[in-house]
Amino acid sequence: MKRDFVSPLVKSLPPSGIRRFFDLVAEMDDVVSLGIGEPDFVTPWRIREAAIHSLKQGYTMYTSNQGLPELRKAISDYWFERRGIRYDYRREILITVGVSEALDLLMRAVLSPGDEVIMAEPSYVSYQPTVLLAGGVPRTVPTTLEDGFQLKAAAIEKVITDRTKVILLCSPNNPTGVTLQREVLADIARLAVKYDLLVVADEIYCELVYDEDYVSISQMPGMVDRVIVLNGFSKAFAMTGWRLGYAMGREDVIAAMNKIHQYTMLCASITSQKAALEALRNGQRDREDMHQQYSERRRLIVHGLNEMGLDCLLPQGAFYVFPSIRATGLDSETFCERLLKEEKVAVVPGTAFGASGEGFVRCSYAASIAEIQEALTRMERFVRRYRRGACASSEGV
Repeated sequence: MKRDFVSPLVKSLPPSGIRRFFDLVAEMDDVVSLGIGEPDFVTPWRIREAAIHSLKQGYTMYTSNQGLPELRKAISDYWFERRGIRYDYRREILITVGVSEALDLLMRAVLSPGDEVIMAEPSYVSYQPTVLLAGGVPRTVPTTLEDGFQLKAAAIEKVITDRTKVILLCSPNNPTGVTLQREVLADIARLAVKYDLLVVADEIYCELVYDEDYVSISQMPGMVDRVIVLNGFSKAFAMTGWRLGYAMGREDVIAAMNKIHQYTMLCASITSQKAALEALRNGQRDREDMHQQYSERRRLIVHGLNEMGLDCLLPQGAFYVFPSIRATGLDSETFCERLLKEEKVAVVPGTAFGASGEGFVRCSYAASIAEIQEALTRMERFVRRYRRGACASSEGV
């Protein structure tokens, strides 16, 4: 018998429900994909040009483990201007290889075996596995369409135990697009103080908020030293492939994250860091132009989904909608598989984001207007077919 070298913990992790559908799409032609959470925009030219210029100037070396000081300083200035919070760029900011690395570093830096992390469900597919790989225990709090997918403090408090250490927030949320309201954040902040908990705020979509100003939980009274903010450049500046993120917060936690970062990743790409510096300094008009287009696409897709009978909230942020598909009588996996096979439209089953996602699918509107319109035409045909089938079946009984 051959020895099994694979960790039982890794074996127990399910494959990403998002990636499985990407693999299916790759094998098909003429597919309209609303599955991937990636801007369809190319990184703005001024940002690409800055990267090219840095290469011509010979910037091909390692940086400080923490990242380029000038980039950290620019991030500190940017957040002070946007949120009124000043992070010390020398001690309270760490540049990482995407927000995914920041989350991984953070969980490994703060969790001991058995420590619990509370998070909303549905939530991003990486959250629970990242907690498990760090030796922690994920505790999920279901949210519902009827409550606008808001994560309520009362529901959080019910699952707090003496092992709870972290509350993990994602606002705007992936997959629902919901932004936590100020009063909800204030209630969660009071809980964090009451039970002496660390709050991790994944705010990668905070620049993609519509109709109202974004509020961070770090802005709540007494929360600056209790919140670690995670953010990056992939969504707001269409820089997904550059793989650049950052963490901001209290010095002891950032130092612990950097210690792991030193041994595992060393530093983020200097080319990406030079590009990100240009994005912060001169990329605001490009960001605003993309934001405006996302807002137009958002209203188009929500209107189309509701018109075909799939109940869908208007999201306050990100570039996702999370419509209910219960009217079809299909579960999430079956809906997505049949929609892809029969109409060649790719969306992601809600169950990829936790059990609470059953009965929903995630659609990304980070696609062109033409692609969204074509996807809606095909989906309407699909939904009409299954709704009629359900009626015909019931009449024949």
